[in-house]
Amino acid sequence: MKLTVLTENAAGGKLLAEHGLSYLIEHDGKNILFDTGHSSVFLVNSILLGISLPEIVDTILLSHGHWDHGNGLKFLNNKKLITHPKSFIKRYRKGSSENIGLSMSKEEIEAKYHLVESESPYYITQNIIFLGEIPRENTFESKSTSFIDAQGNDDFVPDDSAMVIIQNNELIIISGCAHAGICNITEYAKKVSGIKNVKAIIGGLHLKNRNAQLQNTIEYFKQIRVERLFPSHCTELPALSVFYNEFNVNQVKTGQKLLF
Repeated sequence: MKLTVLTENAAGGKLLAEHGLSYLIEHDGKNILFDTGHSSVFLVNSILLGISLPEIVDTILLSHGHWDHGNGLKFLNNKKLITHPKSFIKRYRKGSSENIGLSMSKEEIEAKYHLVESESPYYITQNIIFLGEIPRENTFESKSTSFIDAQGNDDFVPDDSAMVIIQNNELIIISGCAHAGICNITEYAKKVSGIKNVKAIIGGLHLKNRNAQLQNTIEYFKQIRVERLFPSHCTELPALSVFYNEFNVNQVKTGQKLLF
């Protein structure tokens, strides 16, 4: 499996960066775009890397319906797009009237893409799975939220999902933001796939502070003996510093290529 970082919060080399996430994943004969960031940065960086996304991408996975993961969809078309059906709701930060959901409506997206909505796990191939809605079963993740929906109800981002790659009877888990909790995501990936060994976890973990959730997550990663960790995007500096001390992780930057 090969993963190329097209959009990230940190720039690598002469490439651009923005607050967002977009990965190109090559595996099992497929070229899959996981999220698109919020602008054309993912396309600009792909061109600088000599990659023609419109020609090679088979499928786009949208991890959830937040602006920094899906507003780049306006720059592509005529692809299969897989996401949770609630990715299209209007959503806001508490105390703000600015929509932090997708800028395009569901109708506009349906006009550009072959849309596949799935709450259940969706198999792209036998070894590539979109997890759909993540059960939130542990006691320390997804217990509070800073978001509300258009009706003013707490928005726990039920559409938050992840991608699972199976290789050599091990799991590589790719997360957009992990609003559902990265431990919940990992446990569900193990349940859906029937595979217990976790090779790597890559992507946004939505961990920001040195708190009980961070400590429980670190203990969980140690318990499952995950071999490689790449926390990025919405994993903020206090949490990143702890991950560095515990697992010697490096900052994820645009242009980085991960091979497994």
